[in-house]
Amino acid sequence: MVQHRVSKHSEIFSTGYRNPFLADSENPIAHGRCDQQDNTPISGPRPNGGKRLSEDELVHTWIGPGHFGGLISSPYPDGKRVIWSNGREQIVKLDYDTLELLATFDVDEVTSRTQLEEDISGLDELTGDAAVGHAANMAMRYLTGLDGVYSLLDNEGTLFLGRKEEVVAFCDAVPGDRTSPIIEKARWEKPANIDGYFVGINITHDGRLVLSTDHGWIICLERDFSKYTTLLLPEAENEAAEHCARMEEERGNTGYGWLRTSLCTDDRGGIYTSSVDHTHKVVWTGERLSLDEADGAWIAEYRNGTGKGSGTTPCLMGFGDEEDKFVVIGDGDDVVNITLFWRDQIPEDWERLPGAPSRRIAGLGPANMGDSNLKEIQTEQSITVSGYGAMTVNNHPASTPEYLPERGARMLCFFLGNDPKYTPFGMHKFEWDPTTRSFNEAWVALDVSSPNSVPFVSQAEDLVYTCGVREENWSIEAIDWSTGQSIGYWIMGGSQFNTLGAGITIDDDGRIICGSIFGKTRLLL
Repeated sequence: MVQHRVSKHSEIFSTGYRNPFLADSENPIAHGRCDQQDNTPISGPRPNGGKRLSEDELVHTWIGPGHFGGLISSPYPDGKRVIWSNGREQIVKLDYDTLELLATFDVDEVTSRTQLEEDISGLDELTGDAAVGHAANMAMRYLTGLDGVYSLLDNEGTLFLGRKEEVVAFCDAVPGDRTSPIIEKARWEKPANIDGYFVGINITHDGRLVLSTDHGWIICLERDFSKYTTLLLPEAENEAAEHCARMEEERGNTGYGWLRTSLCTDDRGGIYTSSVDHTHKVVWTGERLSLDEADGAWIAEYRNGTGKGSGTTPCLMGFGDEEDKFVVIGDGDDVVNITLFWRDQIPEDWERLPGAPSRRIAGLGPANMGDSNLKEIQTEQSITVSGYGAMTVNNHPASTPEYLPERGARMLCFFLGNDPKYTPFGMHKFEWDPTTRSFNEAWVALDVSSPNSVPFVSQAEDLVYTCGVREENWSIEAIDWSTGQSIGYWIMGGSQFNTLGAGITIDDDGRIICGSIFGKTRLLL
């Protein structure tokens, strides 16, 4: 059901910043564009109620673990495209139309198809504690120590990603031949004075790579690796190493650094990232990285009751005719707040909001899924933004075994989210009203589950898609972006189709494609 719907003003859908140095496609970078909004102006499919898809209505290609995103290339000389995907064990190229595997490049020992299928069978067949133990083993094997999660594909067909200690570029062995092998084009080793592992990657308005490390360094790097500029964020020198060490000890992994998500960029040099309790705007002037207010830079504290910081990549709101412009994150409170920061100058008459630690905060939307007494809910998925709307999902399992440590809750949604004992329900949208300058609840949808997927909006259809659960199977859900009403769904099947943290996207021809636990899946509708 949908609760707490309020009257909405007419949303102005506008497309965010399309960077000409990225591949000419709808998805050349994680989250779609440099602004990281997770939307497209293209029409996606519209379901007519719900149905279970037959085998000929799905295409699935096995490519191994850790393929969270799929980057679509510009058209090649033959007019066709490919999809590049970087995973834990391989870099791959897939045919854009058929998902046929065109080329692979091994970056680690490759797990056999037999083992992958056995692991999926365990998720589908085991129950109770045995299923939890199996999921924990899979999490250790396939998720612990992941690097190179974020990537981008530039307008020359080069795939860039940050490994732990280096930035690596991959390309076609034969330029212009989409079926040619993948080669490593170049590698940039991180200088010894830059601490931490690479986390985020994006690109500036003038075509330079911008990267971050979990210890708070921002690096602006030429795409040919010929020169670079660096900046250490305020307080990182005093806080980052200690925080990373403490999170390593408490959580047993490196996924909770001082910086732990990617970054977004705008078309005027703005670079936005979140440290453990502040969001930062760094400005690339064309010559240097600046923290100067005179250049438009700022730093603002956000709410962080958990002490772990934001788990969402910042994204931008406000383009074109939308006069008010913001940066959007999910904060670090026990009940996560969708948080809006004024992106540029704070209006002179703006007063600090009650409960906001910074005057720069323009809105606080508690994503409590309609329950004001809820004690805890966090999300690891970036906030989905379209127009002045911002939405998040419930990633907290419906129950957690008493013996499982707190960090195991996320594992339940990732691997066993289709088990009714753990399936979370709820999507919560807030919306900025430029007339009253207030951030208001738009709707709460409690009849839809999105255990681990990053939702995606088709603006032309006014629909938001996500990977959900129906009849203990994984499904693609379509929800009205304006009202929160479920429009319909397509049931894909068992754990083979679990998105495991990957995003839903709409390709250049309006088809749904998503990362799956060990592959890529497209709906043929």
